[in-house]
Formats: sequence, C-alpha cells, structure tokens
Amino acid sequence: MLRLIATIRKEWLLLLRDRAGLALLFAMPVVLITVMALIQDAPFKDYQEIKFDILTVDNDQGRLGRYIREGLGQSGQFNVIDSLGQQPLTAAQAQQLVAEGEYKISITIPKGATGEIVSNANKIVNDISKRMGMAAQLPVKAAAADSLAVQLYFDPAAKKAFKSAIQQALDNFLTQVQTDLLLERIQLQLRKRDSTTASDTFPAIKLKAVGLQETSIGAGKQIDVISNSVQHNVPAWSIFAMFFIVIPIAGNMIREREDGSLVRMKLIPGNYGDILGGKLLFFVGVCVVQFYLMMLIGIYGMPLLGLPRLQMGVDHLAGFITAFSIGVTATAYGILVGTVFKTPNQALNFGAISVVILSAIGGIWIPLEVMPEKIQAVGRLSPLSWGLDAINDIYLRNGHTRYILPDIARLLSCGLIMLGIAAWVEQRRTG
Repeated sequence: MLRLIATIRKEWLLLLRDRAGLALLFAMPVVLITVMALIQDAPFKDYQEIKFDILTVDNDQGRLGRYIREGLGQSGQFNVIDSLGQQPLTAAQAQQLVAEGEYKISITIPKGATGEIVSNANKIVNDISKRMGMAAQLPVKAAAADSLAVQLYFDPAAKKAFKSAIQQALDNFLTQVQTDLLLERIQLQLRKRDSTTASDTFPAIKLKAVGLQETSIGAGKQIDVISNSVQHNVPAWSIFAMFFIVIPIAGNMIREREDGSLVRMKLIPGNYGDILGGKLLFFVGVCVVQFYLMMLIGIYGMPLLGLPRLQMGVDHLAGFITAFSIGVTATAYGILVGTVFKTPNQALNFGAISVVILSAIGGIWIPLEVMPEKIQAVGRLSPLSWGLDAINDIYLRNGHTRYILPDIARLLSCGLIMLGIAAWVEQRRTG
C-alpha cells in the first residue's frame, strides 16, 4: 500500500514540476479536436442540407422538361440552372462547363421526349381498352428508329459513389414523371367512357397507397442525435489523445530506471504490482480528466465556432465507464512500452508511431466500414476501435451500460494482459 501511495505522489509531483508538459498534455488534444471538427465539418454535413448546381438544357419544351425542372427545384437538393447571362443554355455549353469542372452535373432533355412518353402511355391505355372491350381512341405515334434518352453528364473528377447516387435519384424521378403521365391518360380514357361524370368531380387516381417513413430505434429515443463532424471527431480524437499518454508514461519509466528512482521505490515494502497499480490509477485519472475536458469543449466550445453541439447520450454512467476503461488500456500500453524498451528514443518513437497506426486502422480517421475487408478485420483488433464503438453506442445510439459490456470487457482484458506482461518483463530484468 505504501508503494501504491508513494507512486501516485511521485507521479503527481513530476507532472506538476513540468508545467509546460502539463499544459501541452491538455491543450494539444483540445487544439486537435477543434481543428479536425472544423476541417471535416463539410463532409459530415447532412446530405439533405447540401445543394448541387445542376445545368438543365430543355430541348423538348414540353411537360417532361417542366416536370423535371420543378421536381428538381422542389427536392431541395438541386439549384436548377437553365440559363447563363439571360440566355438559355445549349447542350454544347453545358457539356463544356461540366468538362471544365465549373459544374458537377448537366442534364439534357431531348426534343420530342414528352411526345414519346405520351404516345407510349396512349399505346398502353389503348391496349388495356381493347382488352376491356372498349374502342381504342388515343393517338399513337409511329415507333421511332432510335429511342430517346435524357442525357446526363458528370464532371470527370466526380466520384463513382456520387454519380451512382445522383443517377438513382434522377432515374426514380423520371419513373415518377412517366407514371404520372400514364395515370393521366388512363383517367382521361375513363372519363370518356363515363360521359355522365363531370370532369371536375371525377376521382383522381393515386398510385402510391403505401408511403415511406423513417422511425428512430433504440432505447433512448428521447434524444435525436445526428452523426456530424463534432459527434465523430470529438470522441474519436479524444480517444487518440488518451492513448498518447504512452509518451509521458514511457519517458518517466525509463528515466526512473536511469536515475535510480525505481530502485528506491522497490525498497519500500510490498510487491512490484503496487508500483504498477499506482502508475495505473494516477494516469487513468489524467486520461479521464483529459477526456471530459474535451467533451466540455464539444458541448460549449464547438457551438461558438458555428459547429453543432456535442450530444453525450442518455446514460452518463456508461460514458464514464467507457472513458475509464479506455484510460486503463491506454495507461497499460504506456507502462508496457516503458518497460520493454530501454532508451527514450526507442520508447517514444515506437509509442507515437504505434498509436498513429492503431488509430488509423481502428476507425479514428475514417470509418471502418469504408476500408477493405482485410483491413477491417485487422482494425477490429485495435483497442481504439473498441473504445470508439462503445462511445458511438452511447452517444449516437443512446445505448445503456449493457450495450457496451462486450467492448468494455475487451478493453479491460487487454489492459490487464499488458500490465501482466509488463510485470513479467520487469521481474525477469531484475531477477
């Protein structure tokens, strides 16, 4: 017990004497999460808030072109541009502007597109009418030699995922337009059949009988949390900063061996586990304080910069348990590095680089889901990945303690294993 108390007191005094190091220990993570949240704010913005400029060239001048322009404008995702300098756009101008990267998307509606859709709808209605014993009355054009198509042009530098998303959205919209026109023709034929029904009272045909509604899930529905730059970067880079505790821990341990402090600590009655326990308790406390300082920055500092406010879920006890467990693993890793390596250069270089690697493959920089499968499998072995998963369960999914138990078990088990290895290495060194 004396070793435990003496170790905690020693680490506290060392930390207080190095005031510059103490300031950096807390100030640098704050700067890190602030910078990362700011530069990644745009990529994390909700897709519904982003508007794309889309050039439209309407060579048809019919209902299809009008429907497309109105529909794109009403969707809230597009700024429809059909003229430049008060002159209507031409297909050649639009293609050149997109090719030069001035705009990302251009859509050209071919001449005769509306007539082709109406003729096709009339043909379908006439076929239905014949099967019902009714005379075919709607006019049908002769089949065109080449089928018409709405032309879509993308900036050559546009990403494949972006192209696919826009193509899917526009394809769905074109389907909707053609379906509406078909239903109008069917309704027109029905009106002609029943001449006694007034056109203004004839019931409209509605195809969409079942709608689509988003419903939140999870136990904590009382808080609506949206993943954004703050919700990701503040917890993620806080975990990264906590693991950088490896540098002061490893440095202190090597200096203790070099100046004889460790020998004096061992002269106090007790076992080496008390010394490790004292280091563990002290630096876990530093990690937890560090973590919550950064959470306060996310809650109160980020809104001052025009960023969203950090939401910390509904179970604050689960959040504390997670922060404590991450601190245990980070501190144990620092103790292991400080025990295994013999010089400060070895320990500090390995510790810093290894933390960067573990964070990169653990989903701190980019989500694991977008990585190759083999990298994902390796990344899920990273303690930083376990910590981030637990934080996301609490902060994004409003989960409770039972949701994070598997990740907490992994973190604590990993920490205890590393402490055991460190104790074994030190015993062999002095034995």
